Amino acid sequence: MLKNDYFFRFAIPIIQSLKILGGSCTDNELYESIIKNENISDDELNIFLKSGVSRIKNQIAWSKIYLEKATLIDSSKRGIITLTENGTKQNLDEKIIYEKLNEIKKKIQHTTKKNKTPKINGKIEEENIEVFENVSLLEILNNLSPAGFEKICQRLLREAGFENVEVLGKSGDGGIDGIGILEINPFVSFKVIFQCKRYKGSVSSSQVRDFRGAMSGRADKGIIITTGTFTSDAKKEANRDGVIPIELVDGEKLIKMFEKLELGLNPKTIYEIDYNFFEEYK
Repeated sequence: MLKNDYFFRFAIPIIQSLKILGGSCTDNELYESIIKNENISDDELNIFLKSGVSRIKNQIAWSKIYLEKATLIDSSKRGIITLTENGTKQNLDEKIIYEKLNEIKKKIQHTTKKNKTPKINGKIEEENIEVFENVSLLEILNNLSPAGFEKICQRLLREAGFENVEVLGKSGDGGIDGIGILEINPFVSFKVIFQCKRYKGSVSSSQVRDFRGAMSGRADKGIIITTGTFTSDAKKEANRDGVIPIELVDGEKLIKMFEKLELGLNPKTIYEIDYNFFEEYK
């Protein structure tokens, strides 16, 4: 029914999660909350668009865009999502919110039709219009050679403050691709072992366990970097009590690191028209 519409499926869950999380949260906190509260299966999390972006994340992103345009949520420049006053007062009536968002959808369709957006079977396939500006970067990373991906991860770690980063370039070493040192201050530093995976699926808990077993006794911490995602069990395994902690960097977090460090990216400033601002001058 209503939930089949890609722009609406996660609208109510987003508002509910924000209320549960105290009215504001990061993108990652919102994503984790929705996956948990909506009982999204690993099978569905493993469905990807042609670009390599998770379909679930794409649909959540669309719902966020429509909720922002409906002034029910707001996103800061620092990536914090917040319930607006309208969103706080909203009684979560599915029909009312759907009508609000559907009205916005019609306006977007009208605009895209005027701009001659390509159509498939006579319809504008909005679900396949990527909302992530980083899609091409993810595709580029997925198309690198295994050695090239290891080297670019080495460069990324160096840019992020790691020292003595070395790519081992060996096979059959339990998935260990490199080592490095992260100095917290002159008195404290950590030896870190990392693994790099160009991957369009999800890294499983067994892969996390295997990596931990290979690095046991050789480092203080581990990092798994992937262009894919991690299953919920893999995330639990990475943070299990009593074992060496492993940081998980999925495709989305990886792109954000490239953006933050402006590594291989030329920043642009894009302005979106605030139509409400001009209303009083009509």
